[in-house]
Amino acid sequence: MKRFTVFVCLALMLTLAVPASVLASTSIKMSYNGPPSDKDNAVHYFAVTFKKLVEEATGKDIEINLFPNSQLGNEEQRMEQVMSGPMINVASYGGLQTVFPEMFATNIPFLFDSYKAAHSFFDQSSFMDKARKTLRERTGIELLEVVEEGGFLAFTCNKPIHAPADFKGLKYRAMDASQVAMYEAFGASGTPIPWTEVYLALKTGVADGQMNPPTYIIMGSLYEVQKHITLANVQYSDQFLLMNGDFLSSLSPKLQAALKAAAHEANVKTRGFVESQVQDRVKFLESKGMTSYVPTAEEAAQFKKLGSPSYVNWLKDQIDPSWIDLAITDAKTANAAGAK
Repeated sequence: MKRFTVFVCLALMLTLAVPASVLASTSIKMSYNGPPSDKDNAVHYFAVTFKKLVEEATGKDIEINLFPNSQLGNEEQRMEQVMSGPMINVASYGGLQTVFPEMFATNIPFLFDSYKAAHSFFDQSSFMDKARKTLRERTGIELLEVVEEGGFLAFTCNKPIHAPADFKGLKYRAMDASQVAMYEAFGASGTPIPWTEVYLALKTGVADGQMNPPTYIIMGSLYEVQKHITLANVQYSDQFLLMNGDFLSSLSPKLQAALKAAAHEANVKTRGFVESQVQDRVKFLESKGMTSYVPTAEEAAQFKKLGSPSYVNWLKDQIDPSWIDLAITDAKTANAAGAK
């Protein structure tokens, strides 16, 4: 009995001597859209990079399990999961729509003049400070990063699109009501069509065109059913890295700092990857038979003059207009900084 008691005491002493983090690492699920392909899906590139950086920085005290292709549910289901328990989710605007529609103020067409301006806005604007605080208070979700997912959106069609007047009479696939409003301002009609049905809609003439960054045009093989691409820099293509706030707060300050630092570093790397690939992706589309066009400064001004107000007018019925005013003001500051 004495030997057994000594053995138990020694075992207890050894256990107490080992850091708790070594005894039990924390594993957390991370869900996002798109295939598990670094080449074709920038969000997957981000997720893999984020996972690697977090596990290296924490000595695997935090392990991240990746679930691409929306394996854990659709956008709405995954938002519910990240609000209710330990979870990381990369959400689109569609995912945030029901819980934080104010974020749509950052998606006003032609809001940003450059990648640099968009980075400045999403990293350090007063709009984003207010958005992070409001989202946490309203939902319990912590917004860590705005992830660049594919460059700026471009128009595609089976006829050349050089200016808003070229849209007259066309039918365009829209992702949501805001895009319908923009297309109508250009003289086209907009019809909401799920991404999974876009290819067939374009092939059968249900829609004449759509808009997406080159990455998604390639991913969806839309070059097979579209002849022209207009690089009008319509909207900055991004998604949102979200984490359950209670889970984040439960971690030690050191682990919280490691997570946030890894998220930003992964985003910086993803931005570099995305932007280095844009021209190659356009060249790929051209090799598949598409013609590309970059609007002149005058044509770009026409797009902005018509497209931005139509979106803003639609959005004013959805959210407090003060959010829109703040986004526009901060974007002007970011554009000025980006031009230097």
